[in-house]
Amino acid sequence: MGSTDRLRMITDAVRAAGRMGVAELAGLTGASEMTIRRDLEVLAEQGVLERYRGGARSLLLRGEEPPFALRATEAAEAKRRIAAEVAGLLADGESVVLDGGTTCLEVARLLRDRRMTVMPLSLHAVNVLAGGPRLTLLVPGGQPRPGELALTGPLTEASLAALRFDTAVLGCCGLNAADGMTAYDLADAAVKRAAIASARRVIAAAEGSKFSRTALAFVAPATTLHAVVTDETAPDDETAALTAAGLTVRKV
Repeated sequence: MGSTDRLRMITDAVRAAGRMGVAELAGLTGASEMTIRRDLEVLAEQGVLERYRGGARSLLLRGEEPPFALRATEAAEAKRRIAAEVAGLLADGESVVLDGGTTCLEVARLLRDRRMTVMPLSLHAVNVLAGGPRLTLLVPGGQPRPGELALTGPLTEASLAALRFDTAVLGCCGLNAADGMTAYDLADAAVKRAAIASARRVIAAAEGSKFSRTALAFVAPATTLHAVVTDETAPDDETAALTAAGLTVRKV
């Protein structure tokens, strides 16, 4: 088992149980207790859990979004494939609003050298796109969420309302035909709705795990989207339901 998968397993197990001991986690993952202690230190630094002698307790409540630093290492290869497919759907000369989140950050890396206009909704992506030789960068106002650095609030929503984009590329916390697109954070959901309203076309970029989740904050019905780009782990029944609802679904 790779370190990324092990960290995710430890995070999920400790969150489900509330607290777990080092020996329990070693038995669960098949790793040595020394390795588990190092993993717990990493997760403690990321704010996922709190160490105590012999174990750890979760700092994540059910329904809370894991920290950006942890998510950035999850399904990294799938996110890069999704990002490449999304970038291929965007034409030079387009105006694009680009959501925050780890998958959209991968999209930003592929757009830096493109000839287009991009408004990123994350300071992480602003930093990636700044200085692109042919790219016109628009930076919205707003308040960065700690860790995420996604921009939220009335200033972000007003920036979006003032413009009309060819395409909105959105990430999500949950997506399925029944519950639509959902987010963990209410302010994030409001910004996503504003992005949808500002664009003629909406593309969702979501790795397969998102189809099994429904987060607290409703963003929009699935039928609001025009296309979904995901990976091969996305459940066939969910992608079929989205296709039946009229969406273009691409698995990469």
